[in-house]
Amino acid sequence: MALTALSPAEVAATVAGQTVTVGVEEEFLLLDPVSWHNAPLCEAARDALPPAVRERSRIEFRRSMMEMVSPVCTGLRQLRRHLLENRSAAADAAAAVGARLVAVAATPLGEADTSVVDTPRFHAISRHYGPIAHDPALCGCHIHVGVPDRELAIQVCNAIRPWLPVVQALTANSPFHAGADTGHASWRGIALERWPSLGPSPYLESAEDYERTVEELVATGVMLDASMVLWWARPSLRYPTVEVRVGDVCPTTEDAVLVAGLVRALVATAVAGIAAARPAPGVPDHLLRAAHWNAAHAGLDGTLIDLRRRAARPAWELVDELVATVGEALDQHGDRDDVTAGLVRLRRHGNGAARQRRAFAKGGGVPGVLAELAAVTTSG
Repeated sequence: MALTALSPAEVAATVAGQTVTVGVEEEFLLLDPVSWHNAPLCEAARDALPPAVRERSRIEFRRSMMEMVSPVCTGLRQLRRHLLENRSAAADAAAAVGARLVAVAATPLGEADTSVVDTPRFHAISRHYGPIAHDPALCGCHIHVGVPDRELAIQVCNAIRPWLPVVQALTANSPFHAGADTGHASWRGIALERWPSLGPSPYLESAEDYERTVEELVATGVMLDASMVLWWARPSLRYPTVEVRVGDVCPTTEDAVLVAGLVRALVATAVAGIAAARPAPGVPDHLLRAAHWNAAHAGLDGTLIDLRRRAARPAWELVDELVATVGEALDQHGDRDDVTAGLVRLRRHGNGAARQRRAFAKGGGVPGVLAELAAVTTSG
């Protein structure tokens, strides 16, 4: 995104009230259908995709992962259709090479082959970060929301920071690791804390401040290069978007669409606030990190930290407040009914972590959980 001569508030005023675009990147695990261990088959699975769909796939870091990317969308129904197509095609390609495509955010049993995909960049990351680059694979859901200016994108990232732990709790979908319940709703969220360039976005004054911060982190070795800015929200390096990366991959398409609708509304609400010169809430970094750890630990089955009141509150109270906060943007985009229906379903059935634990209680162990997850990965 090029810098403009306008201030972020002036840019926000020109785009506030317009339809905001949304796109979703989803990472999946390839699992052996007998052992349910990770299967290092991503290259073969990508080759098995139809050519038109292969253009919507991306090479991922680990050989047991497969990433699919939606086109830029203006409506949630359009997004739902593309995500269903992506998941169905990827599942068929996985089956063609002897694997199951599973929307689960952390390696549930084991991964014998922890090598990285053979690219110079991935090998450089492996050398630089050492053993943490070879932890068992983790899968996220990355939501891109259109923001046409980098200065504005920086201010949007500042504004949405207090709400991202709630988004993290909604998407928590990785309670199992190494064959056991970790006690955390999102083991992915916990495990990623080992990476020095992941976590909450720092509060930044401007795009110049962003560039200076990244340069300093690269100089210290925390980041290998500028592309290693992997904060939970960031201005995309490739697209005119804000990318929200905090979520686990969602078990179903409907869950992914729900979260995309909420995140789009959250970004649109931030843009409106910037246009109205409302300052971003001040959040101490230590409390923000604590809120994210708590969200990964508890999911929706307990309390989350209200970063405005600096107090623990029931998770669903904060979800309801998030919806109230972004309500005008939901109405603006025609997303109110879809988001409301999705939250009713989520309140009734629980997030991915709750559903996995309920499946485990049936007595089939982690393989039984994964069989159910594989079945719903391609459901509507």
